[in-house]
Amino acid sequence: MKKTLNLLSLFFVLSCSNSYAYTKGKTYKLTILHTNDHHGRFWPNKDGELGLAPRATLINQLREEAKIQGSHVLLIDAGDINTGVPQSDLLDAEPDFRGMALLNYDVMVIGNHEFDNSLDTIFKQREWAGFPFISANIYHESNKKRVFPSHIVKELEDLKVTIFGLTTSDTPLKTNPLNTKGLVFVPAVEEAKKLVPILKKDTDVLIALTHMGHYPDESHGSDAPGDVTLARQVDGIDLIVGGHTQKPLFQADIQNGTTIVQAYEWGKYVGKVEFEFLDGKLTLKDYKLIPVNLKTSEVKIQADPYVESILRPYKEQGDVSLQIELGSIDEEFIGRRDVIRFQETNLGNLVGQAYKTKLKTDITVMNSGGIRDSMYAGKVTYETVLMVLPFGGEIVTSQMNGAELKTYLETILFTLTPGTGSFPQLAGVDIVANKEEKKIKSLLINGEKLCLTKTYSLALPEFIAVGGDRFPTIKFTKSGYVDADLLRSYVLDIKDIKARDYAVRNYIRYE
Repeated sequence: MKKTLNLLSLFFVLSCSNSYAYTKGKTYKLTILHTNDHHGRFWPNKDGELGLAPRATLINQLREEAKIQGSHVLLIDAGDINTGVPQSDLLDAEPDFRGMALLNYDVMVIGNHEFDNSLDTIFKQREWAGFPFISANIYHESNKKRVFPSHIVKELEDLKVTIFGLTTSDTPLKTNPLNTKGLVFVPAVEEAKKLVPILKKDTDVLIALTHMGHYPDESHGSDAPGDVTLARQVDGIDLIVGGHTQKPLFQADIQNGTTIVQAYEWGKYVGKVEFEFLDGKLTLKDYKLIPVNLKTSEVKIQADPYVESILRPYKEQGDVSLQIELGSIDEEFIGRRDVIRFQETNLGNLVGQAYKTKLKTDITVMNSGGIRDSMYAGKVTYETVLMVLPFGGEIVTSQMNGAELKTYLETILFTLTPGTGSFPQLAGVDIVANKEEKKIKSLLINGEKLCLTKTYSLALPEFIAVGGDRFPTIKFTKSGYVDADLLRSYVLDIKDIKARDYAVRNYIRYE
């Protein structure tokens, strides 16, 4: 009988081991600080905006305020630390990750632009950071094991908070496919449907840290589903902290009982979510985005002197080679994503002409997502060029006969989605097309009518030649030149660049 009682007692202990440990009747306060899509902005820009040192001051202040209020604080990031600023890119984002370590981040999810680098570089960055990188839906193709941990658990007194990560399944299309070879990106929502019920059994608060994008009313077009779809299709997630679409949510989006937030991009804001937890119920008390020295900011945040002292040598190291003057421009060349992903721009024309001229091809085909910044009137430095073209991707060449080229261009015009990075920027063509028939009616190559049997040459990023951004995969020949070096050489040749020579001319017209 005694043995039976012991077994029953053991069974009771085991069966209750996953029960909630929080104290009944006790109110817990939880503050989530969040950032996303940092993209190399470890140092303030020319207007004194952004930067990790001012961010450190702000976060320390928010932590202190939360402590006074009796609130527990977690600092998390929704991915894409990499790619965007030359001083960071040239150093594999070491200053960014070491800076984030000084800010004591708790965790980040892997973004698609982490794969602008190899896995070895990502693992090196994780060592610099000293905090976990998570993603539940990235697997090794060979052994079916996850590349990164799916989640972390934070014990805050006797309140258990679980944070799991999801990365857009579009990653192989949104970065260099060569860096994702051998990896499988399982559709994030499907992964969450399996994982959430398991995690929910043994936690008090469940947070999804995602790099999938916020698409209002699930309008994600040809992109993979984002946070709204996740919230609507997967019950039980308390909070989704997102990134990828780089748009601010100044008000939390509540979907299916799930709170969704996103803090714009580049560290322009730190998001602050405040909850109260009582007897198993989590209540949203407040949400705001706090600017980091934006031009519109009312309060100037001083840089944390220690963080600034650690990061300054990285900035100075990069500046030495980047401030060499290459030439000048007389007007702004537009590379803003809210313009260049929807229409032809003068900067698209400049970059396209640079590739076409330097590689002596008939035309250039580019994805607008490869252009990441505008160029402003005045001197053009190597830093300017690298801000526009930060990826360091090789520009390749390909050859097609006229019939093949026409089919290729029709595919680009009628299957790629405006508003995304796949929107094409072209050089050397004049096109008249019919949207209803999805056919090109007239095609001129450098002013001459297309000959279906003639061979034509293309310059294009290797990224889209191998299928990136949903472009058709084509055969190509490596040129040995990367994007920024071709533009740098072109500017050096021209010196005094006039915007009128690259003005928008509507080379794609629809009947």
